[in-house]
Amino acid sequence: MAGILAWFWNERFWLPHNVTWADLQSTEEAAFPQAEDLYLAFPLAFCIFMIRLLFERFIAKPCALGLKVQANGPQKAQPNAILEKVFTAITKHPDEKRLEGLSKQLDWDVRSIQRWFRQRRNQEKPSTLTKFCESMWRFTFYLYIFTYGVRFLKKTPWLWNTRQCWNGYPYQPLMPDLHYYYIVELSFYWSLMFSQFIDIKRKDFGIMFTHHIVTVTLITFSYVTNLTRVGTLTLCLHDAADVVLEAAKMANYCKCQKLSDLLFLTFAIVFIVSRLGVYPLWILNTTLFEMYEALGNFPALWVFNVLLVILQILHCFWSYLIVKAAYKAISKGKVAKDDRSDIESSSDEEETVPRSKTPHSTITTNGTGGANGTNGYLTGGTCSEEH
Repeated sequence: MAGILAWFWNERFWLPHNVTWADLQSTEEAAFPQAEDLYLAFPLAFCIFMIRLLFERFIAKPCALGLKVQANGPQKAQPNAILEKVFTAITKHPDEKRLEGLSKQLDWDVRSIQRWFRQRRNQEKPSTLTKFCESMWRFTFYLYIFTYGVRFLKKTPWLWNTRQCWNGYPYQPLMPDLHYYYIVELSFYWSLMFSQFIDIKRKDFGIMFTHHIVTVTLITFSYVTNLTRVGTLTLCLHDAADVVLEAAKMANYCKCQKLSDLLFLTFAIVFIVSRLGVYPLWILNTTLFEMYEALGNFPALWVFNVLLVILQILHCFWSYLIVKAAYKAISKGKVAKDDRSDIESSSDEEETVPRSKTPHSTITTNGTGGANGTNGYLTGGTCSEEH
């Protein structure tokens, strides 16, 4: 085991030339990041998760009820053994051929069967109250950690001059505020890594899982190699848009449409400016060019930059969806609801359609299609949310 660890942490891979792990050992005069510090993130991640449960139960829920957020879930489908068997054992999204077969078997029209499957799928979806509580927790955490990051960074020289991120490396002592900032951020993302399996399921689950893995990897390795200065800039920059996003979602759940529209458009501007403007010109510029000039070439430099570029690709993907949603909002005169809400709606008019048998009726999805949502980073015309 010791041999495997020695091979993995080869200093010629992770550190610049003429720098060794001995240079990063803490002394009486100065403390430096140590790999053992990261073990704190696991119990702290559990504590953050427990704080979240208490927050949602005793703070977010009463606030939601006070704001008259809808507490009950979607309408339940009427019991039907045949349709239930198809739903649980075969498919939750029957095609046209299967719908027509069920129509003949049950003597129901196709639209009524579609409605039943839509309602049955929605039964497994969370209520608006649940989504509001989750968004309020994330809003509170992001607001706290973003405020903390800004207060910390405004006192540092590398906020105003990114070349200071590499000045004096590797002899950059670990400040207590930086240590706290890093460990709390890492703990939060670890909590998201595990809680997303029990959280509200989103259409972009795989994309967000990739995002969390990249983020945790960057935080971990940048801490161990003492590249924490540029890490703090990256973390703070990413938290800025998330604060506005969660606020927009809460306003949407409270049916404050004008406020939701304003916050969504504000979020779109902040996200695009920070992720497509500031991030590449500020963060990628210093890691790709200034870091290379200051520290020289070493393998880990390219590992870090590949991971940072992966984040930029995700930013471009999310920005495309945000612009698409904003275009729809402008053309329709309002911002549509959260595209990742996972609730498929049907109009009141459709609910009153008689159940006469119409085998050749057109099959409509009523909100199951359209653009995929991404971490709540857009709201689209169809109903389909985090970070």
